[in-house]
Amino acid sequence: MTDSPEQDYDPGDVAVIGMSLRAPGARTKEQFWDNLVHGRESVSFLAKDDIHVDETLIHSPFYVRACGVLDTYDKFDPSVFGISDRMAAAMTPENRLFLESAWETLEDGGYDPDRVTAEIGMYGANNPQTAALYSSPPDRVSVGPEAIEASLAWSPDTMTSNALYYMGLTGEAVTVAAVCAGFHYAVHLACQSLLLGQTDMAVAGGAMVRLPHPRGHLWEENRILSKDGHCRPFDANGTGTALSSGVVTVLLKPLAQAVADRDHVYAVVKGSAVNNNGVSAMAYGLAQPERLSACIAGAMEVGGVAPDTVSMYEANGLGMPMTDELEVHAASMAFGKQSGTTSIGGVKGNVGHGGVVSGGFGAVKAAMALYHKKLPATINLTEVNEDLDLPSTPFVPQLETADWASEAGIRRAGITSIGGGGYNAHLVLEEAPAAAERAPEAGGRPRLATLSALDDEALTRQRARLKDWLEADPGLRLDDVCFSLNLGRKVMPRRWAAVVRSRAELIAALSGGSPRDLTTETAAAPRVDAGSFPRGDSGIVPSGTDIQALSELAAAWVTGTQVDFDALHRGEASHRVPLPTYPFQPRRFWRTDW
Repeated sequence: MTDSPEQDYDPGDVAVIGMSLRAPGARTKEQFWDNLVHGRESVSFLAKDDIHVDETLIHSPFYVRACGVLDTYDKFDPSVFGISDRMAAAMTPENRLFLESAWETLEDGGYDPDRVTAEIGMYGANNPQTAALYSSPPDRVSVGPEAIEASLAWSPDTMTSNALYYMGLTGEAVTVAAVCAGFHYAVHLACQSLLLGQTDMAVAGGAMVRLPHPRGHLWEENRILSKDGHCRPFDANGTGTALSSGVVTVLLKPLAQAVADRDHVYAVVKGSAVNNNGVSAMAYGLAQPERLSACIAGAMEVGGVAPDTVSMYEANGLGMPMTDELEVHAASMAFGKQSGTTSIGGVKGNVGHGGVVSGGFGAVKAAMALYHKKLPATINLTEVNEDLDLPSTPFVPQLETADWASEAGIRRAGITSIGGGGYNAHLVLEEAPAAAERAPEAGGRPRLATLSALDDEALTRQRARLKDWLEADPGLRLDDVCFSLNLGRKVMPRRWAAVVRSRAELIAALSGGSPRDLTTETAAAPRVDAGSFPRGDSGIVPSGTDIQALSELAAAWVTGTQVDFDALHRGEASHRVPLPTYPFQPRRFWRTDW
């Protein structure tokens, strides 16, 4: 990233400036990445008592008790959004997960929904079947007006509009139905809207909860579900994949604007493309190589990306020889004849098949690989399927986690998603532009750091999480951290603030080890006269920048006075940086009838 908005950027480039993920075995994108680089499989093998389906089915010799379990599938924190418990129970699990994830991705990008005045597009995919399985919809005629409110919580169509409403945002709301390619379609539509100027930022993603949950699957010969519960992408002994659930959202903004706004950039969407097989399909639901190839090539062409510069290919990778062969053949046609320089991998070996969110798992894997400059291994790949004929393709299987060195001079990744019914989609991601050099942070300057939450327990958890985060990343600058906290988090009733001059002082303050006069919180704040401060349109501003002036400002803020944090940081060159998001305190909500 650069501080110079005049620098030339491709007008079609879209920055990924925030991400949120919950997947089997991972509640955050950081845990997900750690699982990938350490080769962990997050598909669980269940006891019969843990599965709530027909007894006859469970006792079938072909029933496979494997599942990518999402441990928060039935939990939600409605208080953050002002949602009643009654409405929370009426909302489908996918509606709830998407809402929390959209909140997290906005915070990860450093934006407070209360201070966002821009148009925010909301694009998301879900599984329409989940709503019917969660609870049969009400009969509007017999139930009366209450059914209208309940149906807005129940309906798959309103997932994205609910997210806008409960987060206090305005913009487009599009709920996508594109089967297992849903995440990619959501990103594709979001990028189009951004590039047309219809929205200023966009949240795109998908949510999938397979019901009943957890569950296994019934194995059938030549179907996509695995005989033993393990997914083995590109392996000669693969028999398919396992079912899983999850949620992924990303925050998007045109790259030039993201750089000008000093946003943190994980990766850049260079191009996207979608199509459908239509009548040309060899079999309804299977990839049609020519159509899939056209989709992959189209995404590269849109982004002006030469195939030999794409050094990571994240495949749909169902782990079934026939489908893997069709995909590799299609991708090879799109990439053309070149030497084998592109790593090929498949995340379904780690987490199974997440349906509409499966492409999101692959996209986050690719974005994090670009961000960390590392290629995770494809697990469960022990005997490469010779029928793939990989030596004659551009692709080399990623058998071990390795540092990512690109011969082309820039790192790029292609991510394919295929949906039943002929849906094809492809994204091309590129590493973020190099950050411009900044002068070292001036040492010893006092700065104000703020945190807030709905209650003291959540506030304590926030402090602990931020302390751990700072200790784990010694490269974070104090000015960036304070800027991101003060402007990128919703202000809530219970508050904590510290005036510090270094990262070490902030860590000590978060630990409760700093002098009392440098920290203050709602329960024990000294009273100050808010009328003694200069005031702008958005609240009071500090009368100075020394420790005393900032401490007085902190005391006023924690006792409920509105502070103009824009004025506090005006003239600085601070950047938004990822920090821990709000510590939701989820409770179980489940409905069996209306």
